[in-house]
Amino acid sequence: MTRHVVASVDGFPDKGIRRIEVAGREICLIRVGDEFFALLDRCPHAGARLSGGRLSGTVESDGPGDYRLCRKAEMLKCPWHGWEYDVRTGQSWSDPKSTRTRAYAVEAVAGGELVKGPYVADIVPVEVEDEYVVVDLPEPAARRADASTKE
Repeated sequence: MTRHVVASVDGFPDKGIRRIEVAGREICLIRVGDEFFALLDRCPHAGARLSGGRLSGTVESDGPGDYRLCRKAEMLKCPWHGWEYDVRTGQSWSDPKSTRTRAYAVEAVAGGELVKGPYVADIVPVEVEDEYVVVDLPEPAARRADASTKE
């Protein structure tokens, strides 16, 4: 799995929603407190960009007249028809048995951790011949394959 750095935590407000593009995919990036969530930026119901929606919560009740707001800012409402999606899973609350949008793994990582790598250095042989420095680089695999088919 390839990791992509997409945004700085600084300047990304709590309950913020952004549309980003990663490797050709349109993603809806959401921040709730110190947690980040990423959903495919397409409502499976009618195709709207979810990044144009708003965050809401759920209401629970033990009976008439008794209700409480729960999971504040953890439901994303589609801007076109108000279909709601759980930011943690992408599950639709409007049609939970058959509709969901794709959820992606996302995390906030300290900059120092990103710098660590893993990076691997290529070793290139170098020779000195008379007055010239010569560096030997391997041919790219595509060129080697073309050369072997021509022989």
